Amino acid sequence: MKTNIIQSSRHILGGVPVFKGTRVPIQTLIDYLETGQTLDIFLKDFPTVPKEKAVQLLELAKHELMAV
Repeated sequence: MKTNIIQSSRHILGGVPVFKGTRVPIQTLIDYLETGQTLDIFLKDFPTVPKEKAVQLLELAKHELMAV
């Protein structure tokens, strides 16, 4: 599932993990949420990120945390 959501290539932002097919870093979504912004605001500000990919990323993060 990660490969459908996250892409990392030295040719895109020097290897920073981004939403696949975009140049939007995964960290940007995390930063938005940490500062109290909503997912909808993030998606409005970064329209190249499909909502389904953002939700899948959050689900993946939740499952990873539950496994700890």
